[in-house]
Amino acid sequence: MKKLYFLALIFWAAFSSAQVTFSLGVRGGANFSHFTKGKGVQDYLYYNEDTHSYEEVQASYQFSNRTDFYIGFFGNVRLTKFYALQPEFNYSRQGAKVESSGRNDRSEYKISYFGTQLINKFYFKNFNILVGPTIDIAVEKDFDASYDFDLGITAGAGYDITKNFGVEARVKHGFLHTINNYQGKHANVVFQAGVCYTFNLKK
Repeated sequence: MKKLYFLALIFWAAFSSAQVTFSLGVRGGANFSHFTKGKGVQDYLYYNEDTHSYEEVQASYQFSNRTDFYIGFFGNVRLTKFYALQPEFNYSRQGAKVESSGRNDRSEYKISYFGTQLINKFYFKNFNILVGPTIDIAVEKDFDASYDFDLGITAGAGYDITKNFGVEARVKHGFLHTINNYQGKHANVVFQAGVCYTFNLKK
């Protein structure tokens, strides 16, 4: 019990001596997304118009990156010099391309999410490291997804070029499978590279 009181005292001293600030910002950039377990072989029926019959064919496939964009805004709660809690709301266009050696019914999957993230941001001068959970709701798709939402985690790093403008790179990995075909379950993986701008940032 004494140890708990001691730890509470340390946290109280750290936060009480810091000047808590709040600022708003916007972020945006490019998405490079694909599905997990990207290699395999599938057997399926194909209708041959020449023979007017169904034939069983086999095709090997591989998921590859699909390029699109994301955009959003955030609120940065700077609790100490080294740490901030940053809730975010983002619109993200994702999916995957399909490369197949045989006949395939599609070459691309498209799905868009509106999501929220709770980012823990750790500052080291101009550099920062971030990590946090994400919850995404599907708002647009061109295939029958297993779930209309996704749960995942985001991790990445950023660099503040000025006190308001910075660049960042992130990786988002989903926990739920987006599609359940090609003899496997496939989750979202997204690499993001973009910029962010913070309004009225106080230090």
